[in-house]
This record gives sequence, structure tokens and C-alpha cells, in this order.
Amino acid sequence: MSRFNQKIVVNLGDRSYPVYVGEQLVRDLAQHIPSDVGKVAIVTQESVGILPELEIPSAVVYMGSGEHAKSLDTIAMLCSRFASMGMNRRDMVVAIGGGVVSDTAGFAAASFHRGIRYGTVATTLLSQVDAAIGGKTGVNLPEGKNLVGAFWQPSFVICDISSLDSLPQREYLCGLGEMAKYAFLGAEGLEKLPLVEQVAMCVNIKAQFVEDDEREGDKRALLNYGHTLAHAIEALGFEDSRLDFRHGEAVAIGLIFAAKLAHRMGRISSQRVLDHYRVVESYGLPSRLPVKVEPDLVIGVMSKDKKSFGTLTFVLDSPSGVEVVRDIDVDLVREVLVEFMDGLSG
Repeated sequence: MSRFNQKIVVNLGDRSYPVYVGEQLVRDLAQHIPSDVGKVAIVTQESVGILPELEIPSAVVYMGSGEHAKSLDTIAMLCSRFASMGMNRRDMVVAIGGGVVSDTAGFAAASFHRGIRYGTVATTLLSQVDAAIGGKTGVNLPEGKNLVGAFWQPSFVICDISSLDSLPQREYLCGLGEMAKYAFLGAEGLEKLPLVEQVAMCVNIKAQFVEDDEREGDKRALLNYGHTLAHAIEALGFEDSRLDFRHGEAVAIGLIFAAKLAHRMGRISSQRVLDHYRVVESYGLPSRLPVKVEPDLVIGVMSKDKKSFGTLTFVLDSPSGVEVVRDIDVDLVREVLVEFMDGLSG
């Protein structure tokens, strides 16, 4: 049986790059590094355990794990290591890991010497279907997730499905949370395909959004369906250990909340809300918060979201598909939050 191997090009003019989806692709990493690169800094985590051999000079730089590692302190550490290696604009950063690694290493690459090249070997399902593609890099602040960053497109992305074999179950579920989002962005029947083809379909959809809206105007913002509440949950989780959610788990909860809010606003039917439950629960993902959180605390964090533009902004479903909706009434959001946390229907 031949290996499934697909090359998907993100067409952005002189910033275009390939995304390779398949199996046993890591071993081909060296051939994707441009011939004029003098040295490579491999940014990864000790838990990843993937260190391809390169013939050109290279050094491994380990960063911490978890969302707390996505920090300005880590950026300072990485850039200091790049400087000690004598790296310049002809050199390259290669991120090997999940979204935490690609987001952080990509921002470090965008910042060092005001921008050097980087590539990504995505080793988690979440990074393969979403985080590693599109050039959004950044880190967190105590006030919120991904508040500091840059658009900096990679030179290549490698999605090696083989690297998922040893992925912990919870990390795998995290990726499924982003896959669930794609079910409402044109990936009908996604769950019926083999995993490698599911990843390729998600990459294709993400590439189309990025091509149409590289720097996240309203169209690319649709990729954040379910993310407004999700980012608030993650930000509050920095201080509240009860909110121990991975990104995809938080997105799944955010999808359900967005559906309930859309229903309350008369945008979708109750059956469409049930469709959201069906998709989320078919992936074995959480569909509600297990604990109550002060609604105004959640609203305060959501209002600071970088896509809010000073108002409560959500991506919400409608008969014609998901749309960005701004200036949503705070009292309405509070009411739906209270009902959502109480587990009420509707």
C-alpha cells in the first residue's frame, strides 16, 4: 500500500510555502532547508523526542512546556541563544513540537534581527490542523492569550502523522477540538475519513482562509469560531486550577457556547445547537464548563481579546454560515453564560 503524501501550497506570493502531510516525513527534513542556510537552531521541548540529523551546523535549544512557556521571558531566552550561536538573517529556526513551540519559536524568529527564516515540524494534531499553518506567531501575557506576536510566514510546514503515535490521549483530544471547528467551516463528513486525510482536509481549508485574508480581517477571523470563550477560559486557567483545559478542549466548550448565544439571538435553530453538541461529543470532547465562574470575570477577559476591537465580538453561526458579529449586548452574553454554567438548555 502506498503512503498517503500530499503537498499543499499556501499561496501568498513571495511568502508562499508548502505544507507536507503524510507519514514518515521527518526523515526528509534536511531536503526542505534552503541551500543558502548557514546554521540552524532547532527549538523543541525535551518531551518531544524528535531530533533529525542535519549535515549543516545546528544546535538544539530546549524551551519549557505548557502555555506558561509561551512568554516574553522565553522569547528573550531564545533570542539570546540565537545571538550566542552567531545567527544572522541567512540562518534558520526550525520548530519541532506542538503549537506552543511553533507559536513561540516563530515569534522569536520574527523578532531576531527583525526577522529570520523558520520552518515547522508539527508533532501534535492541534498544530498540524491549525496552529502551525498561517504565520500567526506569539506569546501570552498574564492579561490574556496570544496578546503579543507577529504575522511571520514559515518556509515550510511538515505534518508527519507518524509523530502522533505516541501522543498522549489528552493531547490528541486537544487536536480534535480544532477539527470539530472545521466541521462548521466546510469540512462536512470529516470524521469519516482516515486520520491522515482528515488532517489534509483541515490544512486545505486553513490554507484557503489564509490566502484570502493573510492578516486576519473578518474572513480569516472565522477560523476563531469557538475561540472567544476558549481564550478566556485558558487565560483564567492561569490563576484558577479548576479550569484545567487544553486549547482544543476549551474550543469545544466555546463552540457550544457560541451556538447557544447564536440561538438566543435568533440566528440559528435549536436543532443547529444540537448539531454542535453532536459534533463535539462525537469527538469525545467536553461540552460545558464543569465549574461555575463569575460571569463578569469571563466577560472582562473576553472584552480584552485582541479581535474584540473594544466590544464583545464573537464568531457566530447563521443559515449562511459563520460570521463575525460585533457589539453584542453585554447583558445578553451574561445571561447566556449564567445559563450555560447552570447547564440549562436552549
